[in-house]
Amino acid sequence: MRVGDLDEAALLARIVPGLPTQALLGPGDDAAVVAAPDGRVVATTDVMVEFRDFRRDWSSGADVGWKAVAQNVADVAAMGARCTGLLVALGLPPELDVAWVEDFGAGLGQACRELGAVVVGGDLSAATEVVVAVTALGDLEGRAPVLRSGARVGDVVAVAGSLGGSAAGWDLLRRGHTGAGSPRTAALLAAHRRPVPPVAAGPAAAGAGAGALMDVSDGLLRDAGRLAAASGVTIDLRRNGTALGEWVAGLVAAGVPVEAADDFVLTGGEDHALLACFPPSVVLPAAYRVVGEVRRAGAAGVLVDGRPWEGRGTGWDHFAASS
Repeated sequence: MRVGDLDEAALLARIVPGLPTQALLGPGDDAAVVAAPDGRVVATTDVMVEFRDFRRDWSSGADVGWKAVAQNVADVAAMGARCTGLLVALGLPPELDVAWVEDFGAGLGQACRELGAVVVGGDLSAATEVVVAVTALGDLEGRAPVLRSGARVGDVVAVAGSLGGSAAGWDLLRRGHTGAGSPRTAALLAAHRRPVPPVAAGPAAAGAGAGALMDVSDGLLRDAGRLAAASGVTIDLRRNGTALGEWVAGLVAAGVPVEAADDFVLTGGEDHALLACFPPSVVLPAAYRVVGEVRRAGAAGVLVDGRPWEGRGTGWDHFAASS
C-alpha cells in the first residue's frame, strides 16, 4: 500500500497511536498546549531532507524517526534544558510505501521513550521526497540558559558523549557496508543511524556552572569554532592524554585507518555529543571528558595541539560541495 492510497486521517492513524503524546493538550486540535512551569520556553527546529540528510537504502524508517528525535533533543539539552514536546511535520511522496511511514513512527516513538521526549502535534503534506521537520520545546527548570558566548580564558573544554563513530559509520555505508558485519562494524553503523545524545548532561552542565555549551552536530572543529567565535576566544584541542586520543584509538581498533580516525573524531558530524567550557574550579559532571582548554581572548579560533588544523576540512556544511 502506498501513501497516496490513504487520506491524511488514515495515515495519521497509523503513526500517532504508537507515540508518547503526554501534554496538557496533545494531537487532535489546531494546536497543542504544553506546560511551561519555568515561564520561559526553549525552542529549536531541524529539517531532514531525503538524499541530503539521509538515504532510505542506508537507513530504515525507524532509523530516520530516531535520528529526528535525537538531533532535536540534543539541541534542547545544549541550552541546559529538558525537552517538553516535539512537533513533527512530514512531507511524503504519494508513491512511498505506507510500511516505511509506520516504521518511521515506531522509531520516533522508541526514541521519545528512551530520550525523554513526547510528540505533541505536527503536520502532513505531499512532497517529491521525504522531508522531516521537527520543532522541539524545552524547559529550563529555573536554570539560566547556557550560551555559546560564555567561554573564558582558562576554562576546561570537555565533551559528553563520544565523537567519530557516526562519521565512521557513514564512511562504511558510503563504501557499501550496509549490513551488520562484525560487532564493531555494527556499532559504527548504529552510531550513524541512531546516535544517542547525552541529554541529561545538558542540565547537568548548567547546574555545575558551565559557561558555554553546544551540540556537536557538524563536527568538533566546526562547532568549537562557532563557540570560540561567539565567545571571542581561542580553543586549543589536545589529542594526547585526552578523550580525543581515546576515541581515535577506539576507531583504529575497529579497523579504521589512523588518519581517517583522526579526521572522523575532529571533523565528523552527527554524533550529537555536547561540547562545554567549565571554569577550572568546577568539578566536571560525570558524563564529561576533557578535550582541551581555552587559551586566549581576542583572536577567536580553534587550534589542535597548539597549532592550526591542517587536515581535510573542518566539518559538515549543508551548502558546501564537501566538508
